[in-house]
Parts: sequence; structure tokens; C-alpha cells
Amino acid sequence: MKKIFFVIAFIGLYSCNSTKQATTDASDKFVAEKLLDYDLKEVKERFSDANIEEGTNLYDEGTVERSYAILYPGTKDEMHITWNANNEIFDIRFAEEGKWRSASGVKVGTTYKELNGINGILVSFYGFGWDYSGAVVWNGGKLEDTDLRVFLGAENEPSDKFYGDQVVKASPQEIENMNLKVQAIVLRKS
Repeated sequence: MKKIFFVIAFIGLYSCNSTKQATTDASDKFVAEKLLDYDLKEVKERFSDANIEEGTNLYDEGTVERSYAILYPGTKDEMHITWNANNEIFDIRFAEEGKWRSASGVKVGTTYKELNGINGILVSFYGFGWDYSGAVVWNGGKLEDTDLRVFLGAENEPSDKFYGDQVVKASPQEIENMNLKVQAIVLRKS
């Protein structure tokens, strides 16, 4: 009788762990860095449910033509992938509060305070209203040597002095008043 109990308990424990592993793997599907080593075929296999749209467009201020794929177009999980000439991922971009996140936990909607906590030290950021609006500078923090590029947006309208191609110099109160959150994420293999 004891043997039967232990066999049943072992099977129950194994199936719980298998279920947990499957759940973990499913949630890991939306960790953006995992895609960086995929080619288009692998993306299509892994994201067969993504209703992928493909095409070509001009990038880098209209100087380079690249192929692209859009996963989950028109949804909160929309992600843009561009390809280099070797059919390898050039970069990944997403700007909706969907399931996507970085391996470090940064996602669209992460607050400025949360971002500083993840980075381990205060980040700096560029002014608003230009091509690299709100681009984050990691300042030697934990995210410095990653493929992660983050862009902040202000929930409350920033004053004119916070616009333009310059690193913002603001007091903690001014930053708090802007209510900064991650607005877009780009991953590019270094």
C-alpha cells in the first residue's frame, strides 16, 4: 500500500512540475531577447498564431531598405522585426502595453522609478519631440551592456526646456511631475 501511495505521489509531483514548466515556457514566449537569434522561418514556426505581416520599408531616416515582419498586427502584442541582408534580425521594436517584456523585466508602461530600480542606478534620458525622444542612457547601470534600448514618454506635458536633442537636466520633483513611463522598447544585437 505504501508503494502505491509513493508512486501516486511521485506521478502527481511530476505532473505538477510538468505543468509548471509548460506554463513557464509559455510565458517565456514573450521575452523579446529570445527572438534575437531567430531567422524568419523560426519566427514563423514559434509564432504561428501571430498573423504575421511582411514587407519592405525604408529605415535609418530613409537611407536603408530592410525587410520587416509584424507579429500580432493591430493588437497590444504587436511587434515589429526588421531583418538585415543575411536574413538575421536587425532589430525588434514594440510600443504597446501587451505581453512583451525584456529579460530584465522592462516592458512598455514600466515607470521611471521601476526602471531605475531594475537598472540599479538612476538613468538619464534625452529630451522629447525629436527622432530619439526620451531615449534612456543607462549611466553604467545593470542594463548598460545589454541589447536593450528604451524610450520614455511623459504622461503629463513636459515644459519646453525638456524638448530637443539634449540629455534632460531636471530635479526629482520635475521628473515626478512628468510621470515618466517606458513608451517604446528596441532590441538590437550588439
